[in-house]
Amino acid sequence: MTTTQKNILKMIIFGAIGAIAGFAYYYFIGCKSGSCPLSSNWKITTLYGFVSGVIVGIPSKKKNIENK
Repeated sequence: MTTTQKNILKMIIFGAIGAIAGFAYYYFIGCKSGSCPLSSNWKITTLYGFVSGVIVGIPSKKKNIENK
């Protein structure tokens, strides 16, 4: 498995965890009256959680520190 494939798999896993967390937020905390645009719809909350998870899972650039 190449590094690129590992990074994509990592982003997908983090996205799935974020989607589960987003749905859990809707289910346990969400606004049931419909007056809250983000937390009153499970689709939007789950999508928001997925996108947040993917953003967290994006690999950062590693700085090469050379001791001279």
